Amino acid sequence: MVRRYQVLAFITTLALFVSRPLCAQPKLIDAHLHYNGDPAFLKDLLVKLDAIDGLAFLLVDPKDFETARPVIQQHANRLIGFGEIRLDAPDVLHQVDRFHAAGFRGLGEISGPRKNFDDPAYTPIYERAEKYRMMVLFHTGIVNRTSPEVPSDISVDRMRITLLDGIARRFPKITIIAAHMGNPDYAWAAEIGRWNPNIYFDLSGSTLIKKQEDYAFFKSIFWWSGVSSPHSPKGGPSAFEKLVFGSDVFGGEMEEFDRELERYHKMLDACGVSPEAQANIFGGTLWRILNSK
Repeated sequence: MVRRYQVLAFITTLALFVSRPLCAQPKLIDAHLHYNGDPAFLKDLLVKLDAIDGLAFLLVDPKDFETARPVIQQHANRLIGFGEIRLDAPDVLHQVDRFHAAGFRGLGEISGPRKNFDDPAYTPIYERAEKYRMMVLFHTGIVNRTSPEVPSDISVDRMRITLLDGIARRFPKITIIAAHMGNPDYAWAAEIGRWNPNIYFDLSGSTLIKKQEDYAFFKSIFWWSGVSSPHSPKGGPSAFEKLVFGSDVFGGEMEEFDRELERYHKMLDACGVSPEAQANIFGGTLWRILNSK
């Protein structure tokens, strides 16, 4: 079965390479946008992305694969597929193969594991992602509880930001995006990002709402900008460039896209982040990563 999908992956990837039109860097890349399974949402999303010259990493549940795949392939200049796998699913490696064969460039948002993110049981999944050069978006930190009356085997302790440090070191060819920057463990997140060049963060969710009266707080988190020291990366850009934009639109609520974009701009402006660094946060960094894989 694996051999079959490896062959299919090669054929599909080759076809996409040949057919995909060359396109310029978009003005904005959203690293975290959920497909809600409604094809009408995809139409609205494409209208939005066309209007702002944007590109979105579209997170697709396996059950919605067939409706999302053709739209992603037809609009490669606007949509990048991410497969929303479950680490504990019995057929998870098959799912990874299927998403890769369809030209998806990443996996995630990975959430709700029954073991810690860095548990050895998940090693084959990360090995497969590294082999395929797929990015991985992890949920980190606090997670919502929309149906508290229903028992669930979910624990934020298994999704701590610190667990990504070991994964990043063991799999240096995987680009990791830590959704929500470990909310509320921002300091730990930044320190891990400081020494792991393959880890980035989005600040979607509640963080930029609860911190709106204290955006300067992030200067203390991304403290090493312009610092020359054995204790910081040499010759690096603004430390804020560990951030990428993510809206975390889910349930079809496109209004959150504009709200989150506004929050990002307000925070970065309040912290005096340069236009050059902001250009990378809103697209440049992810564009370089996409074109390096």
